[in-house]
Amino acid sequence: MTVRFDYTKIEEKALPHFKGGEKELNAKMFADANNKILLGRLVPGATVGEHKHEGSSEIIFGLSGKGYIVCDGEKEVLESGVACYCPEGSTHTVINDGTEDLTFFAVVPEHGK
Repeated sequence: MTVRFDYTKIEEKALPHFKGGEKELNAKMFADANNKILLGRLVPGATVGEHKHEGSSEIIFGLSGKGYIVCDGEKEVLESGVACYCPEGSTHTVINDGTEDLTFFAVVPEHGK
């Protein structure tokens, strides 16, 4: 079975202080028992708070803007065309330290289900 997502028709929701971060994560999201799939946007100065993936992992693909991810203490630039993978058991954060919105596509598969 294929599920199609038209993100132009999904309402963007503001998630204030997501995972304890600064400002808010703006997201168009789909979630079921197996995955969370989202189109995310962080305004300049916004962050996703540091959190640990227990029972899941996360793949984040940069679409526009520029910021960075810190995964298990290692800082990686996140920008258009760059993907970052945070394995199960990893701790990470996403930070927009740029001057324009940082947009990204993220998939969080649940493990062991």
